[in-house]
Parts: sequence; structure tokens; C-alpha cells
Amino acid sequence: MKISQRLNLIESMVNNRYEHIWDCCCDHGLLGAKLLDNDRASVVHFVDVVPDLMREVSNKLERFYPAADGKEQRWQVHCIDVALLPLVKRTNSQLIIIAGVGGELLISLVDAIIAAHPLQQLEFILCPVHHIYEVRKALKNLGLGLIDERLLEENRRFYEVLHVSTHSKVPISLVGSQMWDLTRTLDQRYLQKTLSHYLRIESGQLSRRISTITSVTDVSAEDVSNIIKQYQALTLDKK
Repeated sequence: MKISQRLNLIESMVNNRYEHIWDCCCDHGLLGAKLLDNDRASVVHFVDVVPDLMREVSNKLERFYPAADGKEQRWQVHCIDVALLPLVKRTNSQLIIIAGVGGELLISLVDAIIAAHPLQQLEFILCPVHHIYEVRKALKNLGLGLIDERLLEENRRFYEVLHVSTHSKVPISLVGSQMWDLTRTLDQRYLQKTLSHYLRIESGQLSRRISTITSVTDVSAEDVSNIIKQYQALTLDKK
């Protein structure tokens, strides 16, 4: 099946071959299937908490990706909470992909995974649906470093995709660094949309309280002003 631009971009950011890739919140398993097709890992793990969905994924994998004679199965299906991933302890070659969930949930999942495996080197490719500034701030506070980041638009929605790890020494920018190319219309529109959002919050034009808008953390007027300044500085840095 044809997969979305977002999933295609995520797959293209998997530049190394891993022993294990964990496709979390995998939905119908389309991303994991493409990872199998392109031999991105020795084992691709399909993870979701919905039993019916995982049975469907398992049936399709058994049909289209049967184990070759004498060889181990290249995939595993796990119907579990992503926070409880049974990561393999004897390897530092693991990539965890979490996409299509809200920022608050994504932060809690990454936090739980790192806390459960404090001695392992881990890589994550993350694509939250909302609250990207708060996600970046939380990842930085968790000690993660940047490997790569990309920006795309699909179905009139913008997405930031972050590839981060526990061993990268490159700081994560709260407003993005590598992904920006302000010669592109895409980037210009995204920056303007983001600035407009925070300017409306600052001016009090949004009816809900700021804390309910972000939902990840309370944001003071001083915080919002600082966020606006950081995004505005991009127009100077990237010219």
C-alpha cells in the first residue's frame, strides 16, 4: 500500500541499519513494512496497544513476510503499552520510532523508555502531532542530542520530525536548527503560522487559558514572549 509523505520521510531518515527497530503506535504497520522492504533492521518490531489492530498487522506480516527456510523471523508484533517496550539489552543498535501522537503523550513515553533503560544507548525518531516546542524542551531536559531534523507539510498540516539519541552531543534547539531553509515557501509559511499562534496567545486573543492550550506545561506571559523572540530570531539567523 502507498504510505503517506510523513511516513516516507521518517523512513528516509533511517540512514543506518539497526539490529532492532521499534515502530511504535504503528497503526496498520505501513512504516514497519517499508522498513522491512528496505532491510533497515535485522528485526522490525510492530508495537501498538490495540489488540484487533495488532492481530490484523500480524496476519498481514505472516502472509507477506514469511520467515525464509532456516532463517529467523525478521519481525515481531507486540500488543503492549509503548512505555513498556521490551528493549534488547545486549545491543546499542536500536531505533525507536514514535509518530502520530500528541506531544504530552510522546514526552511521557520517551521519559519512561529512557528511565527503564538508563545504561543503553538509544535512538529515537519522533514526530509529534502538537506542542513541538514543549517536546523539544523536554527532550533537551532528558539529555538527548540531535542527529537530524526535518520539516514537511501534508494535508495542510505541518510536521517536525526529530532524530535524537542518548549519545549525540549536538544540542537540540527549542525552535529548530538544521531543518530550516527560509528560501523555501514551506518554511516561511510554517514560521509565520507558528509566530502568529504565539502572538495571539500573548495578546490574549485566544479564549482558553495558556496552560490548557499547551497542556504539557504551564506557560507564563514571560515564557511566551521568550518563545516569540526565539522564533523571530530565526528570520535574522537564516538570512
